[in-house]
Amino acid sequence: MSLPILEIDALSLALPTGSDRPFAIESLSLHIGAGETLCVVGESGSGKSLTALATIGLLPKAVRPAGGTIRLAGRDLLGLSERAMRDVRGREIGTIFQEPMTSLNPVMRVRDQIAEAFQAHRVLDAKRRIARTLELIAEVGLPDPAAIAGAYPHELSGGQRQRVMIAMALALEPKLIIADEPTTALDVTTQAQILKLLDALRKKHDTAVLFITHDFGVVSEIADRVAVLQHGILVEQGSAEQVLHHPQDAYTKRLLAAVPSLVPPAPKDLGEAPAAFRVDDLSKTYPGRGFLRRRAVKAADGVSFVIRRGETLGLVGESGSGKSTVGRCVMRLIEPDAGAILIGDASIRELTQRQFQPLRRRVQMVFQDPFASLNPRRRVGHIIAEGPIAQGVPRRKALADARTMLGLVGLQPTVAERYPHEFSGGQRQRIGIARALALQPEVLVADEPVSALDVSVQAQILALLQDLQKRLGLAILFVTHDLRVAAQMCDRIAVMQKGRIVELQPTADLFRAPQHAYTRALLDAVPGRFLRPDFDTCFAAAE
Repeated sequence: MSLPILEIDALSLALPTGSDRPFAIESLSLHIGAGETLCVVGESGSGKSLTALATIGLLPKAVRPAGGTIRLAGRDLLGLSERAMRDVRGREIGTIFQEPMTSLNPVMRVRDQIAEAFQAHRVLDAKRRIARTLELIAEVGLPDPAAIAGAYPHELSGGQRQRVMIAMALALEPKLIIADEPTTALDVTTQAQILKLLDALRKKHDTAVLFITHDFGVVSEIADRVAVLQHGILVEQGSAEQVLHHPQDAYTKRLLAAVPSLVPPAPKDLGEAPAAFRVDDLSKTYPGRGFLRRRAVKAADGVSFVIRRGETLGLVGESGSGKSTVGRCVMRLIEPDAGAILIGDASIRELTQRQFQPLRRRVQMVFQDPFASLNPRRRVGHIIAEGPIAQGVPRRKALADARTMLGLVGLQPTVAERYPHEFSGGQRQRIGIARALALQPEVLVADEPVSALDVSVQAQILALLQDLQKRLGLAILFVTHDLRVAAQMCDRIAVMQKGRIVELQPTADLFRAPQHAYTRALLDAVPGRFLRPDFDTCFAAAE
């Protein structure tokens, strides 16, 4: 029997004194064979990313190996010097990171970044490096390799950037690929393409893949075997079929139960609720520039919808469909070219920013990345109080109200004195929601508010938003690319394609009988679509 490509045996990683637990990873044993994909899943803080970092020798200085071994094709990696590990990275282990925009050098063209791997390992001459770079770009399915090679990262879409990362990881045909949440920020169709590509390349090159994710839909599409981590301890391991459909550990069962179903809940009775928010014939065109936008792009083209008090309207579509542009236009963060925007009976489209200022409190936003949207130098109590203070609320009252808002979103009022970096991702998103609600808005615009969270925290945030909506009568515009989340959160869904709404239906009707071909393509691309019980059976049972 041949040796595994990667063999982790009784690995323990010690955390600094004073941490919430002594070990980030404790006595972990895993193995991956050639041509096999092992998915490592778990919540944030479970140790899955640290396992990958230990394998490539990039652990933070505060975390150190405290026992065990990591072997690549029988070779002990923990015993190698930094110089020896530099030869291993790229040549024997390729890595695909979660966010390619932060992993790619923004001032280097794509061809130079891919060719850098050959140069660093002194492989091929200059002419052959260029030829091989173009071959790799073509192999990962990018159109017009010569044009892509000459582009900078910001000129590419998210899916294209991730394909460039895959090309870089494959450049030297390594024995092992480590993919750390490579599809988290991608829409469903792009995600499906990337997963299919990775699976095809894995089979073609007989490469072992260590795939780190919190998305069980992705696991069901790509995994041969699954390992589940909780607080650094391996609680379950087995074939994908066994773990997904016959889980043994209570923690695995809880994670699977937290995966949003594609079957919507029973519709809410909104009665005669009045319209809280209206958009009529909204348009926004971006002028042409750069590699991808040589022509003007109509990001919003005659977009119209109404949201009633207590209702959630989902805005879904691929990256570039215009959904985030609509969200920013209705907030007046960018100015639309035409159309009407009404909050209740107040029209805000024609107002200057100065005139709009007193009305801004009536529509507030929850952003996708709470860490990037929270000032790292301000205590969270002050962050939440800033809006009311700007609207004329006395400072002392605003700070006292901020503590009340923290309690409303499920945090202790005493945390008002802490800074954003002292919280988990889910807690930071709660703070973002508290900041938005501090101004007592009538309308909440939620732009991908749970896309970066693991499934259990995601479920908590969605439940919180639904509870707050019920208690406060909020109208919510929910922008998302995750159709599972949309199914559970939204009363109606508007599907956007190339700046236009191509379908708008009650959620249950849209999932049961989508009318537009594009909507059907989105639904078909959802990873692990039948991870939960059969679609039609669920609808029949619900009826």
